[in-house]
Amino acid sequence: MNSTGTRFAPPRRLFALVLAAALGGFSVANAAVTTYTCLLDGPSEAPPNASPGTGFSIVDIDPVAHTMRVRITFSGLIGNTSASHIHGPTAVAFTGTAGVMTTTPTFAGFPLGVTAGVYDLTHDMTLASSYNPSFITNNGGTTATAETAMFNAIAAGKAYVNVHSNLFPGGEIRGFLILGGPTPSRSNSWGRIKSLYR
Repeated sequence: MNSTGTRFAPPRRLFALVLAAALGGFSVANAAVTTYTCLLDGPSEAPPNASPGTGFSIVDIDPVAHTMRVRITFSGLIGNTSASHIHGPTAVAFTGTAGVMTTTPTFAGFPLGVTAGVYDLTHDMTLASSYNPSFITNNGGTTATAETAMFNAIAAGKAYVNVHSNLFPGGEIRGFLILGGPTPSRSNSWGRIKSLYR
């Protein structure tokens, strides 16, 4: 006790309480958003193609806020963009093809008719407009069940970002989403270019 009769917690106990509160707050704050990334290229398409186009995508999933932020940067396409979406789930992780899970015919605001571009939009996953209608129907019939199915497919490595063009209607460049994912290392990649200015 101190001179006023107030009892202090022993330093170890106080430290443990402060540490627990800090770690608990840290884990809750950071548990909400999970980031997936992928490199996009023609050889990753099914079937593979020889497009010189490349790209990078970052997808941030927040199951608490029910949002999915999609960022796509691409360049060097030989066709003009006609659509882009996330496909899934494939039967086997990191291979194969699957139907479109997200908005059809393309992400709202995705740059169309170009060979290079940047896209960044946060989708409200409680809205039916964030999905392909058939994906909702085939996955429980509600946006809540579709959201769970989509997020599970992405987490399992069974979802890919695909950029379609007029010359490659099935997709000119694509990449499977990976937790944390790769850092672009190609000399002409957007990540490499950005790193030059940091």
